[in-house]
Amino acid sequence: MELYVIDTGFFKLDGGAMFGVVPRTLWSKQHPPDEKNLCTWAMRCLLVKTGDRLILIDNGIGDKQDAKFFAHYDLHGDDTLDGSLRKHGFSRDDVTDMFLTHLHFDHCGGSIARQGEGFAPAFKNATYWSNQRHWEWATKPNPREKASFLKENILPIQESGQLKFVLTPGPSSGERGAHPENEYLKDLFPGFDALLVNGHTDAMMIPHLQYKGRTLCYMADLLPSVHHIPLPWVMAYDTRPLLTMEEKGKFLERAADEQFVLFFEHDPVNQCATVERTEKGVRLKETYPLSAL
Repeated sequence: MELYVIDTGFFKLDGGAMFGVVPRTLWSKQHPPDEKNLCTWAMRCLLVKTGDRLILIDNGIGDKQDAKFFAHYDLHGDDTLDGSLRKHGFSRDDVTDMFLTHLHFDHCGGSIARQGEGFAPAFKNATYWSNQRHWEWATKPNPREKASFLKENILPIQESGQLKFVLTPGPSSGERGAHPENEYLKDLFPGFDALLVNGHTDAMMIPHLQYKGRTLCYMADLLPSVHHIPLPWVMAYDTRPLLTMEEKGKFLERAADEQFVLFFEHDPVNQCATVERTEKGVRLKETYPLSAL
């Protein structure tokens, strides 16, 4: 397996929303906001080469929205999806599988591009992977998440015929294997499993990759940054924050015991980290770039 960091740029979100009930006097020491109380976050994706597959995990915010939309999020930085792919010798057309952890706009906006007056898949040769539980949640959104599930990011995937579902526990069914006892999805691709979690949004998938003798976990929004490792540091965006704490707690204990490598999608500074058990609970052990593995 070969892994490549795909940086798609930075954006800004309200600091209070990103840290929930944690007081600004605490989180601002770790993540200083600007004069509008906005903090900078990465949209860091991961390209996985395994066997004859080239799998991209998430794809950033995209570029098809209007200026008013982007003004809300202050999209900035020199990195782009296409530029990062080119840096590693690839293009969108090389991607065989587009794996979407969930369908919030900052994770799947690059899935679809404008084509004339309509929309079309940005990865014309790729199968797009979601799961039926999350797809139904996203296409029939609750009022709280409606602004995060943009129909132009989602519906054209299905209309293209390139959408497939992984098989998940529960009433919905799909096309790839599952392990329903603990909602751990096994053998999605060679060396590629996923943990299903439901606190941030329903049925979000956290990829677990077997890489150089280690388990590397793509954290998506279960753990946006190293500063979200303490249990109470949970985003206000989460639909079920108490469930997030439970899911995060179980995950971090296992991550500490088995020395998982955590790969962060949103941390603006740190690509990877490990954690350890302490008297205060599981805490950050060390950080490093993916290239250090």
